[in-house]
Parts: sequence; structure tokens; C-alpha cells
Amino acid sequence: MSEVHHIHNQDPNAGAEQRKAIWKTFWILLVLTAVEFLIAFTVPHGILKITIFIVMTIVKAFYIVGEFMHLKHETKSLIWSILVPVIFVAWLILALMLEGNAIFEAIFD
Repeated sequence: MSEVHHIHNQDPNAGAEQRKAIWKTFWILLVLTAVEFLIAFTVPHGILKITIFIVMTIVKAFYIVGEFMHLKHETKSLIWSILVPVIFVAWLILALMLEGNAIFEAIFD
């Protein structure tokens, strides 16, 4: 007995919305990366450049998490339960870096 597999004609527009969302995400991330690249070679090194890179990296990270990990489609309570610990960890790292630098300067000055 041989099985016959029928190939169903699929709608050519099936998945068009998903493809549109993927391309939109691609273009947004491409523009943000191009702006970062432009800033890297035009803005002189300093606190402004570092701040811009940190902010743009956070924006890209939130966008990637929202789109590719589908967090933007979740309930607000789940989003906040993920976001709040991340904010506290980032604050902890910043505080440790600032305090570590203060202690380092106190020892070696």
C-alpha cells in the first residue's frame, strides 16, 4: 500500500503579517546600529559618547527582548517581574563599579 500525500495549496499571503513584523524589526535594529556606528566615529570619547552607547544598547536590548522573546505580548505583571530585577542588578553593578573606583582612588592616591 502506498500512501498518497496531498499537497494543499496554501495562501501566498499566509504569514505576511509575521514577515512584515520581522522586516520592521530588522530595519529598526539596522538604523540603531548604523547610528551607533556613526557616533563611534564622529563623537569624541567622553561621558556623552558612553552615555549614548549605554542608552542605545538598552533600547536595542528591550526591543530585542520584546520582539524575539515575545515579552511585549505578555501581561504587564510578568513584564514588571522581569524588568524590576534587571533594573536592580544594573543598579548594583553601577554602584559596585562606582564604589570600587572610589576605594581604588583612596588606596592609590
